[in-house]
Amino acid sequence: MVDTDGAQLGIMPLKEALRLATEKNLDLVAMSLAAKPPVCRIMDFGKYKFEQSKREKEARKNQKIITVKEVKVRPNIEDNDFNVKLKNARRFLEAGDKVKATVMFRGREITHPEMGQKLLLRMAKEVEDLGNVERVPKVEGRNMIMILTPKSN
Repeated sequence: MVDTDGAQLGIMPLKEALRLATEKNLDLVAMSLAAKPPVCRIMDFGKYKFEQSKREKEARKNQKIITVKEVKVRPNIEDNDFNVKLKNARRFLEAGDKVKATVMFRGREITHPEMGQKLLLRMAKEVEDLGNVERVPKVEGRNMIMILTPKSN
């Protein structure tokens, strides 16, 4: 049994603990039922729940939610178009998001996967100051996919 100010009251019967709690117009809350004997505390349960929800809300607010942004290119992309896609990927990585770089093959382009791999590795080299390769370029169906993650500072 623990009092409102954290003082140990020792082991006591349930009826006596409930009587002490009602005298102080507070609740008797079981803190640890697994312990032998169970640990109980005299407190305002509503206030306790409110404080707990406030702590959980603060913890959720401090979490960084990582989203995956996608940059799609074709194997025969022009340099200027590639630079635009590269700029987008850099912006996503700076914002702390993962980047899924995809090379889409159409028709017979799939017979030259090395072109797509060369393109993705070029992109990885250009953004290596901001991110790391989480998943190396790999063909999945008619696409080649590589995932970049932002570097943690």
